[in-house]
Amino acid sequence: MDAAQILPLIECLPNGLDTLVGDRGYRFSGGEKQRLAIARLLLKSPEIVILDEATAHLDSESEAAIQQALELALRGRTSIVIAHRLSTILRADQILVVQAGRIIERGTHAELLERSGLYSELHRLQFAN
Repeated sequence: MDAAQILPLIECLPNGLDTLVGDRGYRFSGGEKQRLAIARLLLKSPEIVILDEATAHLDSESEAAIQQALELALRGRTSIVIAHRLSTILRADQILVVQAGRIIERGTHAELLERSGLYSELHRLQFAN
């Protein structure tokens, strides 16, 4: 749970892990839901993992910490990561760039940057700072 950064959240809940959640209980924010889902992933440790915008609702600091935890959790597993934030896929074995439902580019981060295509443009825009 510490890797998913949810210990501070659990400590703030009225009844800790026994707190009722949902419509009649505690309501989580988008980022809290994502951290909880990642904690479940880390606890279950499945062979195949599909992540769809796993860090979309997190602030930059939380995203960086969770990215480290996910990198360890996904090591040795088949994983498909759907992401708009390129920071979440920089170390992927293969990156597929999809536009209008079609794969238009495929390669590693370095290979895609060299090609100066859509991936390279998105990278330039996201990492301009």
